Amino acid sequence: MDAVLAIIITVLVLKLTQPEAATWNGILNQSMGYMTYFACFLIIFNTWYNDHTLFQVVENIDNKIVSVYGIMIFILSLVPFFATWVVLNPFSVPAQTMFGSLFLLTNILYTLSTYLIIKSNPYNKKLTAINLKDYRKYIPPIMLLVGFVITYTVYVPAIFIACMFSAVLLVCIGH
Repeated sequence: MDAVLAIIITVLVLKLTQPEAATWNGILNQSMGYMTYFACFLIIFNTWYNDHTLFQVVENIDNKIVSVYGIMIFILSLVPFFATWVVLNPFSVPAQTMFGSLFLLTNILYTLSTYLIIKSNPYNKKLTAINLKDYRKYIPPIMLLVGFVITYTVYVPAIFIACMFSAVLLVCIGH
């Protein structure tokens, strides 16, 4: 997982375009790309960090866990493509929807994988101490869902904004 996430981050940074001019204005013109990279990096970093911490105490994994991780890697591998699409089309509902869907699916899959890991290690006290019912864990996906509602009713880039806030929040509160 570490190597795959490192490759995804590398591809993501390679998708950033250089400013047209070596000026502050040139950098500001690329701000959507930089903000998108930042949000995507935070999601990928948060996934890596939480996996790294979680797998320090995991004793057993089964095929269900491996399957969920396979799906999560697939979803995360699409991040560079859809990040570029949303940067080029910030007012496109399909671009916003796909970008936000990646964030939402990653969150759901990570929660599912954590549940399966706990279930697969029923006698591991450190794992069973993880509280999946902690309401704070569900604030970022709720923010994303609110972003979807706002995108479809009032302001198209709302999903992107919700992704930014949820990415920062996930790093602050942990997954």
